[in-house]
Amino acid sequence: MQRAWLRFIQRALNPLTLRSARGRRGPFSIVRHVGRRSGIVRETPIIVAPIDGGFMVELTYGPEVQWYQNVLAAGGCTIVRRQAEHRIVRIEPVDAATGLAAFPASQRGVLRLLRRRHFVRFVAG
Repeated sequence: MQRAWLRFIQRALNPLTLRSARGRRGPFSIVRHVGRRSGIVRETPIIVAPIDGGFMVELTYGPEVQWYQNVLAAGGCTIVRRQAEHRIVRIEPVDAATGLAAFPASQRGVLRLLRRRHFVRFVAG
């Protein structure tokens, strides 16, 4: 069931949110990563919170999702936020309290309601 849902998200919703992420407004950013099996550059829309030295990322579908596994395998990625590219050179898992604190109050409330607990710090370099 979860795989079917993730395929639906990937094929139906990602193209819509990618359009939003390519603009200067809106909540979405793009994580540009290389497929660990295919070697193809891929783009996935995500919501990030800018922090000193990088970004806080909430892993909505957990750490097993393909884009995150690709980022880990490559040791980095590129975040495109409001048309600016940021090279990510280090990925650091953080606890839920630290992750939640990085997001604005409005997003933090939603993340708490949804009981999100998987966060990582993307360090730019």
